[in-house]
Amino acid sequence: MDHQKTKHKQQLRRRNHVRRHITGTAERPRLSVHRSSKHIYAQLIDDLSGVTLAAAGSNGKDVKASIPYGGNIKAAAAVGKLIAEAAAAKGITKAAFDRGHYRFHGRIKALADAANEAGLLCTEHKPKKKAALAAAAAAAPKEKEPVAAAAGGGGGKKKEKAKK
Repeated sequence: MDHQKTKHKQQLRRRNHVRRHITGTAERPRLSVHRSSKHIYAQLIDDLSGVTLAAAGSNGKDVKASIPYGGNIKAAAAVGKLIAEAAAAKGITKAAFDRGHYRFHGRIKALADAANEAGLLCTEHKPKKKAALAAAAAAAPKEKEPVAAAAGGGGGKKKEKAKK
């Protein structure tokens, strides 16, 4: 089979996997992101009524004036800020982030982070496993060491060899 057809089928499978659990409502619309090689687009969608509530893209006048090339992280951050402002104008404070078939990294992450900072709560960062384990270890009460180990009872032979 053609490589492009296979690639497209894999993208559709990933997109359906992500969108299976996300539904946009009027109170919490779906923040859908589309990324091309030259631009990035975001829109707030109410899936229950099938309406796009707000949209922003890197090819818009506002973003294009400040950032000429729309295919980088700076443009994605600008679009995230713009979509958050549009959402605030409509009275929307929360959104369900729909990354589509894209990985949550790079331009997609920059857009989500900028939208969060501008006041649109669309992603909640989960603490990493190592950080969570370190915090749990710090919060747990420490146990006292046995007296024999504290007095150095395990390494007597090495000390004797070193003295000889």
